[in-house]
Amino acid sequence: MKIGILPLGRPTFDLPYAKEKLAAMLAQLDVSGHEIIGSRSLLMGPDDAALGAVASADVLLILQVTFTDAAFTTRAACDFPGRVAIWAVPEPRLGGRLRLNAYCGLNLLSHALGLNDRRFTWAYGDNVDLDALLTGPEVTPKRGVPSGAAAIAIRRDLHIARIGERPEGFDTCAYDKAALAGLTGAKVTELTLPDLFDRARALPDDAVAPYATQAETLGGVAELDQGELDRSLRLAGALDQLRREQRFDAMAIRCWPETFTEYGGAVCGPVSMLGEARTPCACEADVYGAVTQAILQDVADAPVFLADLVDMDDETGVVWHCGQAPASMAATAPGATVHTNRKQALLLEFPLKPGRVTLFRLSQAYGQPQAVIATGEVLDRPMAFTGTSGVVRFDRGATQVGADVMASGLEHHMALAYGDHADILRGVAAGLDIPVLELGA
Repeated sequence: MKIGILPLGRPTFDLPYAKEKLAAMLAQLDVSGHEIIGSRSLLMGPDDAALGAVASADVLLILQVTFTDAAFTTRAACDFPGRVAIWAVPEPRLGGRLRLNAYCGLNLLSHALGLNDRRFTWAYGDNVDLDALLTGPEVTPKRGVPSGAAAIAIRRDLHIARIGERPEGFDTCAYDKAALAGLTGAKVTELTLPDLFDRARALPDDAVAPYATQAETLGGVAELDQGELDRSLRLAGALDQLRREQRFDAMAIRCWPETFTEYGGAVCGPVSMLGEARTPCACEADVYGAVTQAILQDVADAPVFLADLVDMDDETGVVWHCGQAPASMAATAPGATVHTNRKQALLLEFPLKPGRVTLFRLSQAYGQPQAVIATGEVLDRPMAFTGTSGVVRFDRGATQVGADVMASGLEHHMALAYGDHADILRGVAAGLDIPVLELGA
């Protein structure tokens, strides 16, 4: 066959390492017996010339070498007349930065393709079965079923702040205000990032002081750039001021790139602080993620963490985000750090403490609402990646959970809380009259 390849990368990740990974992928392809066409270098963004070079292929093979948004690849896959396959590569859990984050890119793309009813095959690994990837069965969409549980009502008066718009190519964070209100009763107030930045800059010092006091308890805080630290803490004060003024229950914030490029301080540490104080905040302006957090927080009566699933092996998965999990989830004393890609303060850094956890998502996969639930155990393991992360042994097995993530078109954010809350969440789904998908079942 003629295989057209699109190797994806982004400069905010570890490009020398990404190039090593790509070289190993190409070496496997070159001895496969197939004709390989297309770019043999990482594509750093949308590239119509690269699309043209693979137009005659029998199979479009997307090489997810680092995380990317899904805008270019969704267009490529939906316009391609033949078979589409995706190959993403793992990286070792060594406690350092997340160098590639390719699994999350695969997750993001699987959701976008599901919304577009585009079938595909996928593989995650350094050495994969190319025959299965190129010729095996395509993903069969997986949907939830009625839970059969007694209905449990949620609050119908949630008030959500959406601050800034979702990043391009993040279909996982799209929302329809009327549909969300009809489903959950949640009201969304849309605000802008420049207004948040102006509010933060104008904040009096006494409004920042409580957050500065919290930051002083973090190891390594004195080593951070103090200007970045002050700007970051001002975001915490500004968000809390907005919460009090407009009685927000949760927030969805466009966290990058503008907080770094236009304002000069990270919102990740503030998100951790607000989450600990029971105002959950979703990254990337993920409104459904914010509502998911608010529901799970009420069910668990505990802080929640909106996490990415960034790695899966045969036994465990890794939940991670840049550095915004609530501090009460820490296995060790939280440290102060900078964003791994943007190199600005303030972020928290720690491994998640061992214990039973529930992951939950109010999902819009395949364009239909459903509740997605998974349970498992955070293991007593060293920190997998910088930021806040935990290694989870899923009750239903990592291999099947990973397969269901892709087959269900699940969004890349899931809310995590300590404890086993699956029974109550089944009742919540019944109260919302939506099906339940239990990952791995």
